Order: sequence, then structure tokens, then C-alpha cells
Amino acid sequence: MRRYSRVNSEFQRLLDKVGAVPHQPLHRFKAEFFQALGHPARLRILELLRGGERTVSELQVELAIEASSVSQQLAVLRAKNIVDTRRAGTSVYYSVRDPQIFQLLDVARAIFNNHLIDLQAMLETQARDEKATDAADGHHRARPSKKVAAR
Repeated sequence: MRRYSRVNSEFQRLLDKVGAVPHQPLHRFKAEFFQALGHPARLRILELLRGGERTVSELQVELAIEASSVSQQLAVLRAKNIVDTRRAGTSVYYSVRDPQIFQLLDVARAIFNNHLIDLQAMLETQARDEKATDAADGHHRARPSKKVAAR
């Protein structure tokens, strides 16, 4: 019986090791992917590319930032295979590699909207509670009456 428990614990350790390995590449990919999306300018670039491919110059005008900054942000997106490039003469056009990125951005927007709705409901509840507390405590301040002078 003692031998069985030792074999079982060794087997469990092996399973733990083997079970953890397949998920590491996926988790690493997800972390790096979301890190690449972790900058407001990069998110805005992706939103702009939703309408189709654009050049650095076109993106720069829309973003109102330096061309070098746009290029730097595009380099991060390109390194993670989020955007593709196409050369036409002296221009380089950028486009989103996988259109599912837009679904991800839409989900993020929905989560943001839900968060705002929750915050708004919380603030409304807090305001009602404060108003009810003030009324119960008799803290209503009488407004000074404005007397109109008879002429």
C-alpha cells in the first residue's frame, strides 16, 4: 500500500508537469498579444484600419502624432503579426491581418460600456441614498426667500 501511494504521487507529479506544458505557449501568446494591444495609439490604429488599409501618412493625420511614433506603434503590431504590409511604389500600406481582431475590439467596447453602466447605476444609487439620509436627518436647508420690493 505504501508503494502504491508513492507511485501515485510520482504519477501525479508527472501529470502536473505534463499538464502545465501545453498551456504555457498559449498563455505566453495571449500575454504577448494583449501586451501588443496595450497602448491607446495601437488600438486607435486598429480602429482606423477597420475601414481598410492605410499608409503611415494617412494614419498620422488621423492620430495627430508624429510619423515616427506611428511607425513605432505599427512595428509593434507587425512584430506580433496583427497587421500586414503591402508596398506600392514608395508607399507602404498597412492592414489588419485577421479580421477577428475587430470582434475582439467590439467585445472590449461592450465590456467598457457595461462597466460605465454599472458605474452610473452605482452613482445614482449613492446619490439617492445620500438624499434619503439628508432628508431623514433634517438637513434640508431652507432657501432664502426672495422678497420682491413693491414699487
